[in-house]
Amino acid sequence: MTLLNDDMLVETYQKAVELKLDRDFISLLLEEIQRRNLSLPVTRGEYAEPQRNM
Repeated sequence: MTLLNDDMLVETYQKAVELKLDRDFISLLLEEIQRRNLSLPVTRGEYAEPQRNM
């Protein structure tokens, strides 16, 4: 994931949600966004929540 800069990571996440790509892929992107302490812009649409391992 370090190959994507912060802006590209957020854009990739937003596009993945928009295109309704695989939830696991979206969760990986979201986890990396959270790991980097990035904020997501508020937009219309739903964002996937990361799956928590219990």
